[in-house]
Amino acid sequence: MEAAAIVLAAGAGTRMKSKKPKVAHEVLGKPLVRWVVDAAHEAGIGRIATVVGHERQQVEPLVEADTEVVVQPERRGTADAVAVCADALADFDGSLVVLSGDCPLITAATIRRLVDMREQADAAVVVLTMELENPYGYGRIVRDRVGAVERIVEQKDANSAEAAICECNSGFYCFDARALFEALSQVDDDNAQGEFYLTDVLAICRAAGRPVLALPTDDSSECLGVNSRAQLAEATKYAQRRINAAHLAAGVTMTDPDQVWIGPDVVIEQDVELLPQTFLMGSTSVGEDSVIGPNSRLTDTVVGRGCVIDETVAVEARIDDGASCGPRAYLRPAAHLCEGAKAGTHVEIKKSTVGKGSKVPHLSYIGDTTIGEDVNVGAGSITCNYDGKKKWPTVIGDGAFVGSDTMMVAPVSIGAGAIVGAGSCITKDVAPDALALTRPEQREIPGWAAKKRAQQAGK
Repeated sequence: MEAAAIVLAAGAGTRMKSKKPKVAHEVLGKPLVRWVVDAAHEAGIGRIATVVGHERQQVEPLVEADTEVVVQPERRGTADAVAVCADALADFDGSLVVLSGDCPLITAATIRRLVDMREQADAAVVVLTMELENPYGYGRIVRDRVGAVERIVEQKDANSAEAAICECNSGFYCFDARALFEALSQVDDDNAQGEFYLTDVLAICRAAGRPVLALPTDDSSECLGVNSRAQLAEATKYAQRRINAAHLAAGVTMTDPDQVWIGPDVVIEQDVELLPQTFLMGSTSVGEDSVIGPNSRLTDTVVGRGCVIDETVAVEARIDDGASCGPRAYLRPAAHLCEGAKAGTHVEIKKSTVGKGSKVPHLSYIGDTTIGEDVNVGAGSITCNYDGKKKWPTVIGDGAFVGSDTMMVAPVSIGAGAIVGAGSCITKDVAPDALALTRPEQREIPGWAAKKRAQQAGK
């Protein structure tokens, strides 16, 4: 399919009441504009121009890697937004799809249908339309006596008969590129909003004798635009249900799908169980037979097979087959639990590897540490990795046993098979198979407590 696309992402979105441009707001962890760009790529469109304007410094980083960024200096309407792409697409001759960057639910299948319909009919334009019970605010599709598309009239310019039409413009089009840019030169701003409407191109192309067609959408939610926080929540709910339905059909169990949120780029194998209040975002992947939740949030995290992740927050972490986390564990970036490892209750791990079969079961912080295989780290143990300026490493060898309430002051190494007594503060390397103790000698004063109580009672 020889097609290109323009993504309109220059608007301010004032109804969002936000410092962020509306296309940078997220649905399930992904910016609105990325949903649209990714759908175009999935549809087979490799060449995409993204039009930016309002707060462009926030939008450009979201799209500059795989689209050509074009700046609209002044927001003078949708026709002007498309016209600024004329130079960027001057050498292109083919189907040109125009997409709204604030409509995250558009699918690749619908984009392909728009292109196929235009090319089969050699039409000047195909517009995606939708039937709405309450069409207020949308442009209306005006047809002639034989049912052909005649023009689109915007809400503010519609008379009473036109305002009663329920077939509406979605804001998605496929144009013949040359016909589009020729017609744009004839568009004026003689309308209620004083803007250059892209919708006027349809009437211009029809007057030139080129076919102008409509493609009714099968699902009007695909065309839902986000212009307010309420619409953002509505789009999120549609996306949640669509994504969850696909995973359920593929063999994933959800106790309550309404309480599971999965990002669009997450990969989940069959026979995974997702418990309520589970969030899987970014590039997270989960292997078969794993159980995630309840109350867990994983972002850009790889989970292997047969894992149990209970009340855990994990960000950019790796959890290998058979490992377990939680409840109330926190895996920070570059945390790696090897096969069968455990990070238990109230454990925080950062930039560290916990070796195969090793355990950090309770109330511990492990940072910048390499833990070998079959190590046990007792409750309340901490790697003291930060000296106020720099982070230092800790190494714990295979088979070592670290007693509860141990402070390991990095840089420090504990040898394989070594034992560290509970309550120790380790500041020097421990040799393999050695016992290390830094606990002070216990002192006892007989009867001291009774005398103290007697003194207090006598006051």
